[in-house]
Amino acid sequence: MPNDPKRLLLIGATTGYQTRIFAEAAERLGFHLALATDRCHVLDDPWGDHALALRFENPEGAARTIAAEASVDGIVAVGDRPAYIAALAAQLMGIPYNSPDSVLACRNKFLARERFRAAGLLVPEFHRIALAEGPHPEAVKYPCVLKPLGLSASRGVIRANDHAEFVAAFRRIQALLADPEIARLHDQQDQFLQVESFIEGREFALEGILIHGRLHVLALFDKPDPLDGPYFEETIYVTPSRESAATQSEIIRTAESAVKALGLEHGPIHAEMRVNPRGVWMLEVAARPIGGLCARVLPGLEDLILRHAAGEDVAPITMSTDAAGVMMIPIPREGIYVAAEGLDEARSTPGIEDIIITAKQGQKLVPLPEGNSYLGFIFARSDSPYAVEEAIRASHARLRFEIATALPVMGA
Repeated sequence: MPNDPKRLLLIGATTGYQTRIFAEAAERLGFHLALATDRCHVLDDPWGDHALALRFENPEGAARTIAAEASVDGIVAVGDRPAYIAALAAQLMGIPYNSPDSVLACRNKFLARERFRAAGLLVPEFHRIALAEGPHPEAVKYPCVLKPLGLSASRGVIRANDHAEFVAAFRRIQALLADPEIARLHDQQDQFLQVESFIEGREFALEGILIHGRLHVLALFDKPDPLDGPYFEETIYVTPSRESAATQSEIIRTAESAVKALGLEHGPIHAEMRVNPRGVWMLEVAARPIGGLCARVLPGLEDLILRHAAGEDVAPITMSTDAAGVMMIPIPREGIYVAAEGLDEARSTPGIEDIIITAKQGQKLVPLPEGNSYLGFIFARSDSPYAVEEAIRASHARLRFEIATALPVMGA
């Protein structure tokens, strides 16, 4: 029947922040949204969400499961690995989506760099090293940056300024990739790491959606904190950008070229780049929306993504132009999370929209470069991006976190 609601599938991690937000948006829009997650396939619906259980460590098998068991009009993915599974499944089902090849290139920093270079974009000197070969610092120019090929959110990314720091960084990344949580996924790219010359400059992020291969920019974020290492923990995003119109136009043109170089054509993208006097340097383009709760900075983003997946024309839709921002509250040190103090005072800071603490009491906290989480998020809106940044910093200064020292586990 023509009035039947569109059926969409959301692929994401069981523990992801965004799943519930997308489910609420789908209900509001009148879409039927089914879930496919990495939940335990043995237990009978342990989360009570009726999700299709997938093995994320087997993307091809997960895609076949979706094609065999899901009857949908469109697919949305949150997360890099879910995006690859979505691409494989969409190809099997004949549903519009990015090609698996293009998404795979997004997920592999070495492949992405090769495509950017072939397209004539600015790229640093780069090469990859097999972890099994051990560190080879003798031919490296400093400063450089070592990074895993497949991890996101700057996890495992470390700057080295000399041979000793290079070897230490190599060993830390090697140990991180051997962690059972990562090793169980059996990603071939996790057998390598990449070495790049360090790119000086200011960092930005671009949120967009691809419609028939054309990039529609939804927001451009400044990252006002310097990201010079030794680790590259992102903290504050502020939009709209305060850069000149010429710089913003060059960022957008470069992002368009990067998208084309990767072969992306359909759905949301999150791109990150650096700008210095030589121009715009693409860091990466992810075939997914901005992660975690950060999407709250762009009200209506989930609605737009779902409507696009359902086949609606979303080209005329624009995001709010209000000045807004978010801080991903960094973890200052390793330990056990106990409590947050000063929340009421921090929330009362003019311009603050909300503060959400996502750390749970008793949770082990691990900062970058090994960690992959934050203490929480601070959201702000005001009459200018300058006021937004000021509000976020003032609010964060009023927060205090109690983190207990983690006791070592003694052997028997």
